[in-house]
Amino acid sequence: MKSNLIFILSFLTCLWTFSCKPSASSNDEALAALIPLLGASANANVCPKSTLPSEILLANTIISANANVSGFSDPSKAINGVCGAGELVGSLDVYALEITGSGASMILSWGGRTVKNVTDSIDFIVYDNSFRISGDSNTYAMDPSVIQVSLDGSKYCGFNPSYTAGNINLIANWQKFGGLRPVFYNMTTNPLSNEDLFISTGGNFLLGGGDGFDLDDLDPNDPNDVNCDTTTANDIKATGFKFIKITSASNVTNHADGTNKFPWPPGSYNGSDIDGVVARDLQ
Repeated sequence: MKSNLIFILSFLTCLWTFSCKPSASSNDEALAALIPLLGASANANVCPKSTLPSEILLANTIISANANVSGFSDPSKAINGVCGAGELVGSLDVYALEITGSGASMILSWGGRTVKNVTDSIDFIVYDNSFRISGDSNTYAMDPSVIQVSLDGSKYCGFNPSYTAGNINLIANWQKFGGLRPVFYNMTTNPLSNEDLFISTGGNFLLGGGDGFDLDDLDPNDPNDVNCDTTTANDIKATGFKFIKITSASNVTNHADGTNKFPWPPGSYNGSDIDGVVARDLQ
């Protein structure tokens, strides 16, 4: 009977987190995992709010979205508010990208406004739905995404992300990607101010979770960028950006490893899951 229950829990976990990611290391952990999963399901019923908080500077316009992942194909989920479920489970209120192809990317904007480069600070946060999968605080079920930004919608510059071969679930092996860290911010159950979201809690973690990016870290030598050069990167650093492109890492070439794509968690049937993007300041 207990083994059947564990099987059912594992199956439900696969459904609720969109992929059969590594399971808990013991039966007790698997049973305990049911509680936050049920909590995430409940949160999905009350988040997002019908009226979004005006002070939260969310990307609010879909420029491009071509994915069609069953059950998670509504791109408005990427702009309708952030509904994080905490450390141990991912949100259901997301738009799922595909693993490869044109559906592996989406482009968002702030309706014509510009995300400013705030001096010596994280300038925007990308929210996905990763969660911790073991007692090791650095081991997560992640959906790594490559982040690029543009001022004119044609020249995209990124942050030259890197992956160190090894444990694919070890967060330290992924640098300068989105989709790595859990989301604690929930507009209903854990409301925070826009300023609160950018408070560091150490180790590249933020009070509201998600992955922060500083425009000063743009790298014009990122080999995956589109029409980016030093002049373009410097213009974005000085002026800010209007468009953000989010791409499943599985669709991006890892040039440090020849021509292979960045690895993707085994068992996942879709790419990155986008819950929202928040800017620190707009103009």
